[in-house]
Amino acid sequence: MVTTTKTDYTELLTSKAYSVVRAFRWLRVKKAPWISFGVIAFMSFMGVFGPMVSPHDANIAILPDSLTPPFWYWGNGANSSYLLGTDFHGRDMLSRILTGAQITMMSALLSLVGAAAVGSFLGLISGYLGGWIDALIMRTVDFMLAMPGLIFAMIMVAALGPSLSTIIIVIVLTGWVGYARFVRGEVLSLRERDYVMAARAMGARTDRIIFRHILPNVMATIVVLTTLGTGGIILFVAALSFLGLGIPKPTSAWGVLISDGRPWLLTAWWISILPGVVIALLITSFNLVGDWMRDVFDPRLRGR
Repeated sequence: MVTTTKTDYTELLTSKAYSVVRAFRWLRVKKAPWISFGVIAFMSFMGVFGPMVSPHDANIAILPDSLTPPFWYWGNGANSSYLLGTDFHGRDMLSRILTGAQITMMSALLSLVGAAAVGSFLGLISGYLGGWIDALIMRTVDFMLAMPGLIFAMIMVAALGPSLSTIIIVIVLTGWVGYARFVRGEVLSLRERDYVMAARAMGARTDRIIFRHILPNVMATIVVLTTLGTGGIILFVAALSFLGLGIPKPTSAWGVLISDGRPWLLTAWWISILPGVVIALLITSFNLVGDWMRDVFDPRLRGR
């Protein structure tokens, strides 16, 4: 039979308290942007369950309730059924913003995964193999950098028509360039390391060296680039929809909502301003998280 003395309890409580102190100290030292994490988590939740938790159908128009102001205009025509007001067709703005979160987050996720996969693969191949393959990929990168993204998007929309799939194709074809350049630069340094030369001397295949020895060492760079690029992707998707080159109406994409409110900007400002505030908040959150991840993964910045 094992007996527990008062000293054991004291040591146990002391160890738990020390663990809690270490946890809070880690949070303080790392300076993680927890508010930004919360915003991204909430928007991701809305991207999955937005239409399910929306108080109204985002596409149902109720003309008698058109241009209802938000709830803080209580007593001046506001309606408790429409917390963020309605647009000129009487559609609930809160429901349209929540539904637009699903479209925006899905398009950003698919575009980022595609651009990161294509760019990282080409960067790995270009940096490790070198020669004419490296020259061909880098000249393609130079060509894509010389072409304005908006002009390329207009050409693709004219050829394929405005749709979600067109936006994803455009972003993948323009977004892989940054990944290819950064990953290639990392690989040029990593391929001369001792463990890579040892694997090559032992007769390891090229694909094994690239994906088993080099790729894990550039994953931190890929993750940081993906996080920093998310804000730009969201803004690009909204800009294309705003210009009529992206997701077509009556889909409640955030860029479409801003475009719909332009004629009513002076009388019903909430139609355009509220989606714009949501876009700005989400982009700022991704940028802060990306900066924090860069500081965490970069050993030169960990001590600051």
